[in-house]
Amino acid sequence: MQVAVGNAVSEAPALGAGTEFEPRFVAKSAAITRVQQAAKAVASRASTVMLLGETGSGKEMLARYVHQNSPRANRPFIPVDCSALTETLFESQLFGHLKGAFTGAVRDTMGFIRAADGGTLFLDEVGELTLNLQAKLLRVLQERSVVPVGGTQQFPVDVRIICATNRDLQSMVSQETFRQDLFFRINVVVLRVPPLRERVEDIVALSEFFLARQSALVQEPRKTLHPDAVQSLIRHNWPGNIRELFNVLEHSHIMSLGPVIELSDLPPPLSNSGFAPRIHATELNLQRIERNAIIEALKRTRFNRAAACRLLGIEPRRLNRRISALRIPLP
Repeated sequence: MQVAVGNAVSEAPALGAGTEFEPRFVAKSAAITRVQQAAKAVASRASTVMLLGETGSGKEMLARYVHQNSPRANRPFIPVDCSALTETLFESQLFGHLKGAFTGAVRDTMGFIRAADGGTLFLDEVGELTLNLQAKLLRVLQERSVVPVGGTQQFPVDVRIICATNRDLQSMVSQETFRQDLFFRINVVVLRVPPLRERVEDIVALSEFFLARQSALVQEPRKTLHPDAVQSLIRHNWPGNIRELFNVLEHSHIMSLGPVIELSDLPPPLSNSGFAPRIHATELNLQRIERNAIIEALKRTRFNRAAACRLLGIEPRRLNRRISALRIPLP
């Protein structure tokens, strides 16, 4: 069964250590309602799910949402990046290994699959698996058990598999770089996560969410976007999708000295998107402008940092970070 949706759930920003992850649908478009309904319908079943979409479009967030709305919600959600390690290391991390199975194996490990027992295993970029690992993964799906590297004993596992890829697996099957039998196993329910450029109506909602989270993380007052900055975000093509949007907003949050993020606070090329910048044309170096503003505020307040913060409209913690980053000399 294939469920094509017109929008996707957003990715949450990185959280601080010890903060519980809570998947959320942030955008408000009609398409979000459709993908939410599709994800909930899938969540109640035990079917393997395939998430298709570009890098950074929100596939892991959608996988977490499926898990949290499933009967397995109180069990582990284990995300695995299939492109992160070499085949030998990845095999031991995925299936586990016995002590002495290879050089450096000083103790038994259970591996990602057994760690996800009773819960959900999310295999991101599953198209990057080698044919050898594909065969072993297929065996796990068929037999519902795993054999660690260096062992012969089978360990039963009850794991819900969610896969994601930005590659065309059907073409890879035709080219014999992806196993057809594994493709049929993991391609049971398909959810398409469209790129951000196809859902520009959600950019503002996502931006507000990210800015609120960023302000909370650094304990600073919440910032807003100037209309010119909003228009620049809407016009951008977003090759890096939601992940790129968050990086842009984090940069802009740092560079903005006031409560409003101006067009000039955005990184290039968004700050040069055809709108007139709100700084003098000769002052194009944003770091130089920021440095001069901080120095001027410090001088006016006789280097009283609390007073300088009030003058600049920023928090003391941020002022200290920028003084250090910009190497501003102090008396």
